[in-house]
Amino acid sequence: MSTTPEFSRPVRVDQLARHAQPVTITADAAEREALARRFHLLALDRLEADYALSEENGAIYARGRVRADLAQPCVATGVAVPERVDTDFLLRFVREGEDAPEGDELELDAEDCDTIGYDGLVLDMGEAVAETVALAMTPYPRAPEADSVLREAGVLSEEQTSPFAALLSLKDKK
Repeated sequence: MSTTPEFSRPVRVDQLARHAQPVTITADAAEREALARRFHLLALDRLEADYALSEENGAIYARGRVRADLAQPCVATGVAVPERVDTDFLLRFVREGEDAPEGDELELDAEDCDTIGYDGLVLDMGEAVAETVALAMTPYPRAPEADSVLREAGVLSEEQTSPFAALLSLKDKK
């Protein structure tokens, strides 16, 4: 049993020509709120994308740009850390089961893009955009006061825990 994603914008494969020219999709307030819960965000104030679809070598490509204004909790303090995502994307949709056979080795280079499986009839650009934003977000956001809060809590910095920290402390004793 599958559930519909919070930000669903299905595109039927037999209507790809309608999406060859740039299309804009925007998440409404309810969709943004649901996505914020799913991605553990404190806020998702904007989510929109422009994209165009094309079919090449048996795959469907989505080229576009995604923009989002969001706030994540700081990993040290929990306070909101605002962030703006504004990035280009290139996604490759392939029919599920038609990707490289198991065991084959793939060579990847900088030109490769994210590959998403779909059922062969419909692909969901809303979900693809939501996942693109989730991957583009800062993985461990830190508020400006995070270092002082961590220091006060007794958490050692990376420099203090490095193998050379002990040697540096001996230098100070000389």
